Amino acid sequence: MEYWLLIPVFLVIYFLFIKKKKAAETQRAAENLKQSYCVPDNNFSSVKGTTVNKMDSGGIEPRQENKEDELATFTLTDWRLTPYTGIESPPEERETVEYAKNARWVRPGEICQIHHHTITGGHFYVGEQLKQKSRLGFYEDDGNDASLINVTLPVSPVSGNYEDESLGYWPRYSALSPACRSGYLSWLASSRSDPASPVGYVFIYFYGLERRILVDGHNGRVNDSEFRALFDEILRLRILLRENNAFQNYSARLIDVMLVIRPQVVSLPETSGFLLTNESLFFRFQLANTVAQALPVPAEMALAWIKYYPLYALQMPARRCEAEFATLFKHRYVKLFGAGLIVKPNKTPLKLEYTPASSTLNSVLFDRPDLPDPSILKTPVQKLIHIADTCTGDLEAYSRYLGKKGTSPHDAAAVVLLPDEILSQSAEEMLARFRGWADENINQRNGLASLTEFWTHLGMTPPERINKKETELMQVFVRKAGYGIAPDSRYHDAKPAPLGQVVLFTEPAQALTEPSAEFAKVCLAIRFGAQMALADNDVDALEHGLLQRTIDNNPVLTAVEKRSLQAYLIWRLNSPANVAGLKASTERLSRREKTEIAEFLISVACADGKIAPAEIRHLEKLYAYLGLESSAVTSDLHRYTLSEKLTSPTTPLNGFSLDESILARHESETKDAHSLLSTIFAENEPPEPREIAVPASEPATVKLDEAHLQLYQTLKLQDKWDRDVVTQRCHQLGLMLSGAIETINDWSYEQVDAPVIDDDGEIYVDMEIIQELEG
Repeated sequence: MEYWLLIPVFLVIYFLFIKKKKAAETQRAAENLKQSYCVPDNNFSSVKGTTVNKMDSGGIEPRQENKEDELATFTLTDWRLTPYTGIESPPEERETVEYAKNARWVRPGEICQIHHHTITGGHFYVGEQLKQKSRLGFYEDDGNDASLINVTLPVSPVSGNYEDESLGYWPRYSALSPACRSGYLSWLASSRSDPASPVGYVFIYFYGLERRILVDGHNGRVNDSEFRALFDEILRLRILLRENNAFQNYSARLIDVMLVIRPQVVSLPETSGFLLTNESLFFRFQLANTVAQALPVPAEMALAWIKYYPLYALQMPARRCEAEFATLFKHRYVKLFGAGLIVKPNKTPLKLEYTPASSTLNSVLFDRPDLPDPSILKTPVQKLIHIADTCTGDLEAYSRYLGKKGTSPHDAAAVVLLPDEILSQSAEEMLARFRGWADENINQRNGLASLTEFWTHLGMTPPERINKKETELMQVFVRKAGYGIAPDSRYHDAKPAPLGQVVLFTEPAQALTEPSAEFAKVCLAIRFGAQMALADNDVDALEHGLLQRTIDNNPVLTAVEKRSLQAYLIWRLNSPANVAGLKASTERLSRREKTEIAEFLISVACADGKIAPAEIRHLEKLYAYLGLESSAVTSDLHRYTLSEKLTSPTTPLNGFSLDESILARHESETKDAHSLLSTIFAENEPPEPREIAVPASEPATVKLDEAHLQLYQTLKLQDKWDRDVVTQRCHQLGLMLSGAIETINDWSYEQVDAPVIDDDGEIYVDMEIIQELEG
């Protein structure tokens, strides 16, 4: 019994003396470990329990257990962040940092030995405790900052760029597996320049940079030299991970806030303009200062305003041709507003809020009540939207070209589609050479030019067929060079043969845009008349003169329309005669208009003062195309002869004299064997090939299966989709997003030679392509 009474006595002695001694030894061992893992450089002096930076008095924030983690609030004074204090609040005093357990910031050049990893690059926090600044809770949350390298946590040696599932979307050093911690320490010990390294490692590192800038910088522990070094380090990481959209966004936002905090210390190259971020802090601050000082908004800032404005989305040409759109927008903005638009300050005060990438940091509010917030105004931005819309429209053809496979902005066909204001020097030189060649053809051959030579002056191989894209390119090119072309499919309802000819002419300043109804009627009459003149394979000067006067003496046609029709007449008279599509073009004519064209054909046939049987037969064929009775040809010739004799009884027009025997013989043959002659004509004079509309691309070989078709049917309902929504829809259909977009775009290429979907973070659908695909 006495022995049982001694047991409590031994327990009391153990806890009071032996365990306390072991705890003290353990604490001393930990302190010794802590003092051994970092070797400071000459800028640091070490004292017991304290590390002091001789340059800027410390590197971490004092640990304050009872301090509430509220939203940080700042005011901006002389472009620097200072703590917000009330009128009666005394200024906050800096405290000497003591961290037996608290973490410290390691600068480049310090040598740190952490679990057999020697790290000299700095830019990270190391220790046991670094209180997080966020209220967000996590499973197994140790309450420390996400970037802190806690030396007490175990690591397991690994090789290469190791990563596992512990490196999640919001990675934390404390939540990593021992092997993944070792992988991160290996990355820190390296040059940190391998783009193949897990991006989660870069984000943990980035969280430390973010805390150093926002927390330590706010407390005055980051001097300008270090601030600039941190800025440069973030720019370096952006280059390293240029293909990672998430890092590009988060890093751009931190750069944005650094520019607001210390614009006299850091800046971006002038060519880079404003970085596009979701929060646009620097842009809004710059705009507020500009408006408050009644200064004009410069072109670069106006362009940023358009991009940041939440109620306006840039269309496909502006996104695909970003550099060209920016140049064109700024050029037209300066042309319209000179030095810039003057905006009247509004009364809404400026409030800027930054949401850190790190989950262990609170949002930061930058309050500047003395500045307006003009970024929310609608009236001035509507003027900018008008400029943006016109630029987008003028880049449409250029954008469509670049959307095709195998194209480049340096292609001659791409360059000539650019608006004149932003033409490159090489494009100007190309146009100059073309103008010299075109003027030579105009002066020596009435503008008649070889189509093969035309393509050569564009630096292109002559195409096998002239489809829609080739005709559009020809039209845009000659218009840019200051010329017109015939045939022009927009006006003449015709196109040249691949190895044929075109007619170039100097286009007036006011180019033809929408031809009149009279233009269309005369154009059709010219085609019929040229067919008649070419019936005997020899165009007489008198026939040509009659056709020319039909254009020149028309009082309804404008000068621009006459110039186009004159070129069209030259092309028709110098191209092989054909009747492709001729009958279809007469279907919209009234009976009276058909009769007028028939009378015109009779006058052309008789213009040279003679008419051969072959010409009579050709007249009958043309009458048939007009939907008139072929038998009416002889009576119309008699009537024309009589009218000419009555008009001029002594001298028939142009010396014309109708051989009555030829006409009588032809009329007799027509009455006796009309059906036989029709058969003979069909056999001996095979009809010209019909004009078949050639599609812009080959028949589709790519077809959409049911899943891809359903996805396409969903996407075509609107022009912009959230990426997560489309990803979810693809998952429902058993598709992968990137592969599905590629499949649909391949199908679209086969149909209309252009992609229909653009994956640019969010999913954009080109509604103009949808209209083409839907017919």
